[in-house]
Amino acid sequence: MTDAENNPEELTGSTAASASEADNAEEKKPAPWYIEIPVVIAVTLLAIFLIQTFVGRVYMIPSQSMEPTLHGCAGCTGDRIFVDKVSYRFSDPKAGDVVVFKGTDSWNQGFVSQRSQNDVVRALQNVGSYVGLVAPDENDLVKRIIATGGQTVSCQEGDPAVMVDGQPVDQSYTLTPVAYPVDPATGSEACGGPYFGPLTVPEDNYFMMGDNRTNSADSRAHIGDEHQGTIPEDHIRGKVQAIIFPFNRIGGVADPAIQE
Repeated sequence: MTDAENNPEELTGSTAASASEADNAEEKKPAPWYIEIPVVIAVTLLAIFLIQTFVGRVYMIPSQSMEPTLHGCAGCTGDRIFVDKVSYRFSDPKAGDVVVFKGTDSWNQGFVSQRSQNDVVRALQNVGSYVGLVAPDENDLVKRIIATGGQTVSCQEGDPAVMVDGQPVDQSYTLTPVAYPVDPATGSEACGGPYFGPLTVPEDNYFMMGDNRTNSADSRAHIGDEHQGTIPEDHIRGKVQAIIFPFNRIGGVADPAIQE
């Protein structure tokens, strides 16, 4: 005789339990739409917030200062770039990297906040900036690192290029021919404009220049400030990795070893 025949009560109880579970499963219904949709939206926004805070963010190029590497101008479709926030958690920014950074006080002269004067609208805009729906309320810029903390950078009459610690940097990525003529009495095309330096970059700071050298208000334009025109490391938002829009310009952004 089988166990079921010896224990008919056990068989009956098992069958009853299965029936009860089936009834419970049938009674379970999906959450109503007015709960499910807000939950999906909240989870999506949280995911975007985490990605933009810890992984990367998309920025738009508004000007021509980084031509020909990055395209942008008033009234045109500027490049959308993906800025990686992970790389510099494991390594330091280096010469040749294209980075997005927050401007210091001297770089921010003329910057006008796009936030509303209405307290409620401004609060919504600030929340929107955390999830990428609104741009951050800060003067974010994009340039290439030319020299790092402790290095001496300059460009003087007769120099074949911008010099770092007495050696010319690679300038093959810069706009050629230059966008604007250079007065030979005060500068040169090799320098990308007026002569400057020498200056020693403060530790944990970076000397920035645009690839469109004669059309870039970069570190050279701010040499008289408290940082000698350089940008502190904690102002760097991330490394530019790629152009993601428009489609005909999709591709990586080169970071050549310009000091080798």
